[in-house]
Amino acid sequence: MPILTLAMPTPLRRSFDYLPPVAMTDDAVAALQPGVRIEAPFGNRKLIGILLATKDTTDIDEKKIKRVSNILDSQPILAGKLLSLSQWAASYYQHPLGDALANAIPTLLRKGEQTIELTETRWQLTTEGKGLPEGALKRAAKQAQLLALLQQQDSLDRRQLDRAQISQASCKALIEKGLIERIEIAATPYDHQQDCLKSAPLTLNAEQKNAVETIKANTGFQCYLLEGITGSGKTEVYLQLIEQCLKRRQQALVLIPEIGLTPQTLSRFQNRFNCPIVTLHSGLTDRERLLAWQHAQSGEAGIILGTRSAIFTAIANLGLIIIDEEHDSSFKQQDGFRYSARDIGIKRAADEQCPIVLGSATPSLETLNNALQGRYQHLQLKQRATGASAPTFELLDIRHAPMEDGFSPALISAIGDEIKRGNQVLVFINRRGFSPMLMCHDCGYVAQCHHCDARMTVHFQQRMLRCHHCGAQAPLPHHCPECNSTQLDFRGSGTERSEQALKRLFPSTDIKRIDRDTTSRKQAMQQMVAEVHEGQPCILVGTQMLAKGHHFPDVTLVAVLDADGGLFSADFRGPEKMGQLLVQVAGRAGREAKAGKVIIQTHQPEHPLITSLVNDSYHQYARAILSERQASGLPPFGHLALLRAEASNLEQAEALLQNLRDAAPPNSCQIFGPLPAPMTRKAGRFRAQLLVRSDQRKPLHQTLQQLCSLAEQHPLGNKVRWSIDVDPGDMF
Repeated sequence: MPILTLAMPTPLRRSFDYLPPVAMTDDAVAALQPGVRIEAPFGNRKLIGILLATKDTTDIDEKKIKRVSNILDSQPILAGKLLSLSQWAASYYQHPLGDALANAIPTLLRKGEQTIELTETRWQLTTEGKGLPEGALKRAAKQAQLLALLQQQDSLDRRQLDRAQISQASCKALIEKGLIERIEIAATPYDHQQDCLKSAPLTLNAEQKNAVETIKANTGFQCYLLEGITGSGKTEVYLQLIEQCLKRRQQALVLIPEIGLTPQTLSRFQNRFNCPIVTLHSGLTDRERLLAWQHAQSGEAGIILGTRSAIFTAIANLGLIIIDEEHDSSFKQQDGFRYSARDIGIKRAADEQCPIVLGSATPSLETLNNALQGRYQHLQLKQRATGASAPTFELLDIRHAPMEDGFSPALISAIGDEIKRGNQVLVFINRRGFSPMLMCHDCGYVAQCHHCDARMTVHFQQRMLRCHHCGAQAPLPHHCPECNSTQLDFRGSGTERSEQALKRLFPSTDIKRIDRDTTSRKQAMQQMVAEVHEGQPCILVGTQMLAKGHHFPDVTLVAVLDADGGLFSADFRGPEKMGQLLVQVAGRAGREAKAGKVIIQTHQPEHPLITSLVNDSYHQYARAILSERQASGLPPFGHLALLRAEASNLEQAEALLQNLRDAAPPNSCQIFGPLPAPMTRKAGRFRAQLLVRSDQRKPLHQTLQQLCSLAEQHPLGNKVRWSIDVDPGDMF
């Protein structure tokens, strides 16, 4: 009797055997391909699983084996290399296979929905429109042009209208007049080789040209690190590589770190290319995401632009992968299936035998070390594409300085000078909200989150206290809840407080705050960026959202209010992240004709990391940190994993981890802990962790497999929520 082996979306790290439907013949079962979705009973529920294999025998008593309910697909949803990649990712990151496979497909497909029929919108003349003479509607030039085109062709699609620069408004006007109609027809494959450019490429400088020619010469697998200073024209290199990919009739996958960068990147791609481009990110509806996924799967989309999860998109003929800002921590999933999109991208490129480009002005130490060791090909862009000079740096010692809401007198003066010259200023503070702490001046009370070991952040405009870790909120009190005093102080500054201070200091200047609170509305980020690009004097104040990929040609001064946070981080990656962030935000200054300057306020002006960043290049700064990492055996010279546990009390979490450590067989790995997590209580649950370290990956993964097996069998395994984080991005 044939047996179906399925991966089910459950926390269990195993596959499950089922019988096929009663009415299904053996030949039909044999024809099933791995990767199809199958609905099957699981406990008292029905789940959507993925077929892994069919076989003739099983170790389970056939009387206990259930039958599947329904075969949902005739062709695999996860096929061939993509199914293998997802299985590899589940194995590498020690995650339940069924859940990993479910993460690789759109939400609607996980729920058992069918794929959507792909159609194409076209415009054609109505009977009345066909009766119009040539040269009609002369008073409306664009409408007349559209009529003339439709009189020459049966119908037009969106790309043809774009090429003719005919807007949706012109189409709508003729539809309302009854002269044309909009129709939906079955989508036809797009020939990416033909006429793929809408506008001509820019002229490359010598460094850019060398990068393009080097990568273009190799269409097989090779990993490239494109290390280019901010403003060096990495995006133009990407665009010209994508052009070559399209001309080979292949598709390009481009990953960017944040949804906020999607509109500007999409706009630049749409202005350059005359081919279908789809986006995949969390801002889409489930239906929009499925449609984009299908356009990529069918080969219709030439360019797939997305954030982290787009790495699992089914792509018919993948020819190039680009990961922009590869160092960014948002490429690592921090909960659930904890994968690195960058590392999976490299594995996918190897499987597909296509090149992958990792671009950054501040490469991660793992990537930089691979390039220095010759495992990746290292391409460098050391000059700005516009010919602009690099910004100058100034360290501002604020010890003993009279501060006004985080601004020193010297910084206030410098900002005022730039505004008087008609320039724009960017003020960077990586804390949102008004103040990170509310404190009673009389009794010392500090507003704490009731669910986390964290202080509540003041959001003054909403008169709210909010926890940025669990989302809890409470009204801003008028009196101290412990001593009833009205002497409540706001300690420290966030973006909201900095915005208020700047409005007070520069009342006639436009102040724009850009953080998660002000950009939550749809199109809000695009609207603010568009206003900045108008070139009027203004001051931008915001978080790291401003540091990533934005081109502000009129920003001449970048002010960093507090550069010291990363110097004393409990996370060993703190100095690396601090350096990357400072270099990235500094790169927003002086990107075109106007010279740029960066002022960094610090209480540690003699600190070697700060002085190294200011006086040397990021490359030298990173090599110094690499030497320290090598001496201590930390990544990339050692390999880490965290086994995390959380429970309603700390004792249970630590007891599970201690039992696992005691039962783990000895090998070359080092196991540290259990220790309380740096933030022990979060969202009402207590957290502890084991740190596993090894010089080699193989023993690390062997140990992790053993720990997983022990945890699944342990009596506390069902009471304590536990997870494994391989190559953790942070230690919290």
